[in-house]
Amino acid sequence: MENDLLSVLSKGSNKFSKGQRIIAKYILNNYDKAAFMTAGRLGKIVGVSESTVVRFAAELGYDGYPSMRKALQEMIRNRLTSVQRIEVAKSMIDDNDIVRSIIGSDIQNLQATLEILEQESFNKFVDSIIEAKNIYIVGMRTSTSLSSFLGLYLNLLRSNVSVIHDTAASEVFEQIIRIGEGDLFIAISFPRYSSHTVDAMEFAKKMGAMTAAITDGPASPLNGIADVCLHAKSDMVSFLDSLVAPMSLINAIIIAVGIKNKENLSKTFERLETIWSENKVYEQTEHGGTT
Repeated sequence: MENDLLSVLSKGSNKFSKGQRIIAKYILNNYDKAAFMTAGRLGKIVGVSESTVVRFAAELGYDGYPSMRKALQEMIRNRLTSVQRIEVAKSMIDDNDIVRSIIGSDIQNLQATLEILEQESFNKFVDSIIEAKNIYIVGMRTSTSLSSFLGLYLNLLRSNVSVIHDTAASEVFEQIIRIGEGDLFIAISFPRYSSHTVDAMEFAKKMGAMTAAITDGPASPLNGIADVCLHAKSDMVSFLDSLVAPMSLINAIIIAVGIKNKENLSKTFERLETIWSENKVYEQTEHGGTT
């Protein structure tokens, strides 16, 4: 089966029954909405039975309708514009209880991330951070906050960590011009994927550096480039992306690196506490602690 479901639907229209052609036509014209509909909802909109929709998915080679819907979601996530995301969100979010809808979705993303986590890949990712001579971290667009957070704490745990800033493509390459063997390049990207991040990782790999990625799944363009790849679910929420699961995964990476360097970790934070206290970095609270 071709990876692009839209191509399959377009090329196979002559072989479909009348009901299936109706379904295919609707999906082709409204893929951004159909990708998030139940079989019953899709059937009702196009005027066929739910069972017809389910049988159509099976005929296309999927285990069931949910599998076809998931394939369509994965395929289109990077195609959706912000306007299309807002339209999709209207049918996904309960306007009367937005906070529960969003937090509930984040909880599902965390659970899904835990289920797909490969411990061997996680361990390899952590070891590569510890063993690298120099580390370069790139995360652009919505992933900028993730790269900055990871860079902040890795700089506390070890030396030679650089966070590459989201600037023009040529300036990104200038910031990693000296990357080479023994170095680690970490790329973070989620739909809609940054082309600059992909290009930078390809350059780093060409220069002989080890490449590691944090992204959303096998469909990510980083997945085929990285030597080691960790996946975290990041479903879209209206015009923004949920970064709760990716941030949780990054928390785990930082903690794992710290635990493997317990002695250095203690010395570093003892030194930091002295510096923070001398320079009054944190406000003193009434009970004597800091905030």
